[in-house]
Amino acid sequence: MNLLLMGFLVFILVQRLLELRIAARNRQWALVRGATEYAPEHFRLIVLLHVAWIAALAIEGFARGAQLSVFWQFWLGIFVIAQFGRYWAISSLGYYWNTRILIVPGAQLVRRGPYKFLSHPNYLVVALELFSAPMVFGATITAVVFSVLNAALLLLVRIPAENRALELYTKPGQV
Repeated sequence: MNLLLMGFLVFILVQRLLELRIAARNRQWALVRGATEYAPEHFRLIVLLHVAWIAALAIEGFARGAQLSVFWQFWLGIFVIAQFGRYWAISSLGYYWNTRILIVPGAQLVRRGPYKFLSHPNYLVVALELFSAPMVFGATITAVVFSVLNAALLLLVRIPAENRALELYTKPGQV
């Protein structure tokens, strides 16, 4: 079981690192087009939250003996669905997807893919992931604590900052 938890953690870590690479590429693309970063001060909190979440999942998971929970198949299913949602959101935004709030002058709001239905689908996906991944291994404390911290950070800081930036710097329309 230790290998299973270790493999799961490596998958999540590699995924995050690849996404940071995509974000860096997209950031360069946006900056070349005159992008401005909006409300950068909270980005470190987001990174810290995700690093701490992975560490907490490892600590609690191994402390529990790296055992799968009774409902591991359900939680793994939610996690897998979240991954499809994540990449649907990322691919729908294309070069506009980023882990930072970058506004390209004259850009129009994206209203395709999951953005036809939700303003911030990636944040829903992250919420599902932060809860479901620890629950695969019965790491309930990690699931609850980081879900609450993530919700607070998103609802009180990130989403309001992103909405303000979008209102100030983008044109209505479809991309």
